[in-house]
Amino acid sequence: MAAALSSVLAALCSTAWLPAVQLPHARAASPYRPAPAHAPLPVVMMAKKAKKGKGGGGGGGTAAAEVDEAPAASGGAAEVDLDAVVSDAEERMKKSLSSVQEQLATLRVGRATPDMLDRVLVDYYDTPTPLKQLASVTCPTATQLVVDVYDKSALGDVEKGLMASDIGMTPSNDGSVIRLNVPQLTKDRRVELAKTAKGIGEGGKTALRNVRRDAIDKIKKAVKAAGLSEDASKDKEGAVDKKLKKYEGSLDEAVSAREKEITTL
Repeated sequence: MAAALSSVLAALCSTAWLPAVQLPHARAASPYRPAPAHAPLPVVMMAKKAKKGKGGGGGGGTAAAEVDEAPAASGGAAEVDLDAVVSDAEERMKKSLSSVQEQLATLRVGRATPDMLDRVLVDYYDTPTPLKQLASVTCPTATQLVVDVYDKSALGDVEKGLMASDIGMTPSNDGSVIRLNVPQLTKDRRVELAKTAKGIGEGGKTALRNVRRDAIDKIKKAVKAAGLSEDASKDKEGAVDKKLKKYEGSLDEAVSAREKEITTL
């Protein structure tokens, strides 16, 4: 019995059985499971390797130079158009002058006009709202204004807004429309309106000077950033100053004309 077991064990350990055993090194040669190919190095790793080779021989140094110099090529100070700064300043000055002219038109001179109520604000649902957005204003006669409110439930709010304004007229609410009788201007009222016109003009001049100040600051910063000469800065600053004088003159003319209309009996 012992002899039989010994012969079986000897047969199992014999080298003749080895080809049937799948050893680890034999998997690479199997046609059914080919060995995986090595994946290419990631781009980031290649870049890192190229940087390590910078300064040395071979193409690694060239690759590193391309990687490092790419961001620098896209940099550089942006060129500033000083003429655009001057043009923008002039456009803003035009708007300031237009705003003054519109405000002057709201000052009445004895004849009823719809724009007399343009500055009236109404507390509509707790929001200050221009009257012209809430109602139409007509002049059936030379001395009367009629306010037709779109939302009839807001008639009371519109009436309060008119009474709280500085138009110098008492509204009459009949439940459908609001009427305003334009009284003849007294001497004291004319003097008061003339002062109002002058104040509107001063506010317009302040706005013009603020535009000039902003433009000069932009020009100085742009010249400094671009490394230009002081002559370039002075030329453009002079152009802005000329625009300021031009629009200040137009503003003074508009105010003077309106003051004359107000004070003329």
